[in-house]
Amino acid sequence: MSSEDVRTQYEAYPYPERDPADEARRLITGSPSWPQEMDHWLWGGARDWSKPLRALVAGGGTGDGLIQLAQLLTSAGRPHEITYLDLSEAARAVAEARAKARGLTRIHFVTGSLLDAAEHGRFDYIDCCGVLHHLDAPQAGFDALAAALAPGGSLGLMVYAPLGRSGVYPLQSAFTVLYNHLSPQEKLAKAKALFRRLPEGHPFKRNPHLVDHEASDAGFFDLLLHSTDRPFTITELAQALDRAGLEIAGTPEPALYDPAALLPEGQTLPDGLDPIQAMQLAEDLRGTFKTHIVYAVPRGARRAPPLGKPGAIPHLRGIDPRRLAQSVAQKGQVRLTAGGEKLTLPVPKQAAPLIAGIDGRQPLSTLAQSARLDPIAFATLWGKVERAFCPHGHLHYSTLYAS
Repeated sequence: MSSEDVRTQYEAYPYPERDPADEARRLITGSPSWPQEMDHWLWGGARDWSKPLRALVAGGGTGDGLIQLAQLLTSAGRPHEITYLDLSEAARAVAEARAKARGLTRIHFVTGSLLDAAEHGRFDYIDCCGVLHHLDAPQAGFDALAAALAPGGSLGLMVYAPLGRSGVYPLQSAFTVLYNHLSPQEKLAKAKALFRRLPEGHPFKRNPHLVDHEASDAGFFDLLLHSTDRPFTITELAQALDRAGLEIAGTPEPALYDPAALLPEGQTLPDGLDPIQAMQLAEDLRGTFKTHIVYAVPRGARRAPPLGKPGAIPHLRGIDPRRLAQSVAQKGQVRLTAGGEKLTLPVPKQAAPLIAGIDGRQPLSTLAQSARLDPIAFATLWGKVERAFCPHGHLHYSTLYAS
């Protein structure tokens, strides 16, 4: 199918469906493009945020990633320039209205293809979520984004994955045969009527992870009537990045890609698995990944997060430090939901004061001094905190709020 088919779809049904009036009551957040998470995986937790971040949101749709990044940087008082790029005028109008509702002014809106990304300059960071898998030639998209990176630039990407979307692709194929000659509105009406008649045993109806079709007409269309949709395994994603001269720098929840966590007691992984093979094994064993979200950098430019380094500044995401500290002090454990799984993680009660001190501004050295711990005792205790929260995407290192 052509890019014109994709454009026609999103003119009729901008995705995801959003109401700019809702900006007054909530900010939609997620990964990638959470600034502290970006810093953690891309810049060693030590970006100089006094320097403007020049960012591109490639295929920005109705603006979720755009609004999140612009709002969080604005709230942090950090300079930035963001270019929004998308084929759909209708989607752009929604994104512009959302930005206006929030008073976000450092955004340049452009209607066009991400294949022309480099024509709009070179960027320190590129967000591209839910787009590359909708291209006729996805590799051309990876290559175009790589060509638009400034020196030291990096990306946050999301592509669809096959296993968690079981049942989607047979229906897409069937609906294309039946309804491809119709207008978007006619396609939607007829496909919805047929969908209600599908047997309960259909793989789609037995897949509990698929919900977009229930949320809105735009969600139904994007999930089941899209003209161009090619999912990636984590191996295929790594290969596409490699062909573009890039490599994976990290994932928001690395624990989900650790196959060792799934093995019964006494079993071990085969010797010689490289990191991508291990991630693929986890994908195959879980079978639930609907998407892959990764951060990527030019090949050879990967920087490890500054785990345990005295100058590193910790941030907790989605958890109030004082409430978490109270729970740890009382129970010596925490309960979290990660990747749809409910987890109980051990955290030493002695770590509660350290957790309570996390404010996004104090480095680890200050937390150690406040707790009157010598370097060895602090490293031992804090290492257990890192092992509990970092793999599940709740603890990051960043200088976003450093003075």
